[in-house]
Amino acid sequence: MRQLLLRPGAEELSYEIRGIVKKARQIEALGYGMTWENIGDPIQKNNQIPDWMKSIISELLKEDQTYGYADSKGVLETRRFLADLNNEKGGAQISAEDVLFFNGLGDAIAKLYQFLVPTARIIGPSPAYSTHSSAEAAHANAAPITYKLDPDNQWLPDMEDLYLKVKYNPSIVGILIINPDNPTGMVYPKEILEGFVRIAEEFKLLLIADEIYQNITYNGIKAVALAEVIGSRPAISLKGISKEFPWPGARCGWMEFYNREASEEFSKLCQTLENAKMIEVCSTILPQLSIPRIMSHPAYFSYRERANVQIGKRSDWMREILGDIDGIKFNPTQGAFYNTIVFEEGRLSENQFLPIEDQKLKDLLDSWLTEPNMPLDKRFVYYLLAAERICVVPISSFCSDLRGFRVTLLEENEEVFKDTFTRLGKAIEFYLNS
Repeated sequence: MRQLLLRPGAEELSYEIRGIVKKARQIEALGYGMTWENIGDPIQKNNQIPDWMKSIISELLKEDQTYGYADSKGVLETRRFLADLNNEKGGAQISAEDVLFFNGLGDAIAKLYQFLVPTARIIGPSPAYSTHSSAEAAHANAAPITYKLDPDNQWLPDMEDLYLKVKYNPSIVGILIINPDNPTGMVYPKEILEGFVRIAEEFKLLLIADEIYQNITYNGIKAVALAEVIGSRPAISLKGISKEFPWPGARCGWMEFYNREASEEFSKLCQTLENAKMIEVCSTILPQLSIPRIMSHPAYFSYRERANVQIGKRSDWMREILGDIDGIKFNPTQGAFYNTIVFEEGRLSENQFLPIEDQKLKDLLDSWLTEPNMPLDKRFVYYLLAAERICVVPISSFCSDLRGFRVTLLEENEEVFKDTFTRLGKAIEFYLNS
């Protein structure tokens, strides 16, 4: 090309959650089946959408308005409905004008970082969800700035680590909270959220909360919304229906702006995000129209409650199978539907292996292992792919110095779920002792 095409930082964009699929597809091409534990897609894991929900969507398809544009910010009726849901919590109050729809949270996250000045940094948790960390790194043309989540303390954030990084890095303008957390499955207690708010108050920071899993908690745990503790600080909550309904293919998410008039700079950011959506005209209308009808349906609460109970059962099964394996750190999940399993320091080496009988699989694995500077957890993940045909994601790909992997709790079939994690547990034990 006569000139460079990519702006600085663009190459920071990566998504190992889907990148690992390329390797798995090579195994499928050899005639093997694959157990997918790499991505949070309930539909892929046999989740059954209830008939009453399908009926609502079917009825919407008969209405002419479904085929037109929405308001640029989103369907007004839906924005009013969501504002009322937030306001019922008794915390920060919003109106329909403080709700802005996007084509999925990935779209919202990209837009958020796109308009920040490159020197304005958002510090986020580590292990980090790739969509956030990659977008933040790309906008800044630098490695993400992160605070630690502690696997020795139920994956709760190291608040001292966060405080010191904020104090001594004046480029940090905001803190990202993912609650319930992806990839760890941790849910922030109220006092931790209040600690985030205190730090934001002291250093005049924006708070951003990815709360897409807010209503997916179980085993006695409930998530506290940022709006309940935010007080007068400027903040953005990111929400969506991909996981909760679940309807990931709808690509429907939204931002809620809290205290947008508390800061002139924050108010300008909110307005800029709204202007950007006007240029696009609007986000997809069908899922927006469905939200009030589905969430206010008399069966919705019990549907979500039953689904959460089932995820909680699977969390217990996973703990029973993997919880006592020597050489790993295991924390039972509390929310969302992921678990991050960490290898104890010093337990991985370049000499470990899993037995593989098929020479074609061995050759495929050998070609993968030539990657330069491969983290040791990624090496394990590749062996697991070839030996057991289980596709997981290495934690080194989540912007973390820890070594481990993320799995999901989505498989609806109990027999398949238990078989998958029994095989996984045996593979961990063999690999660590090989």
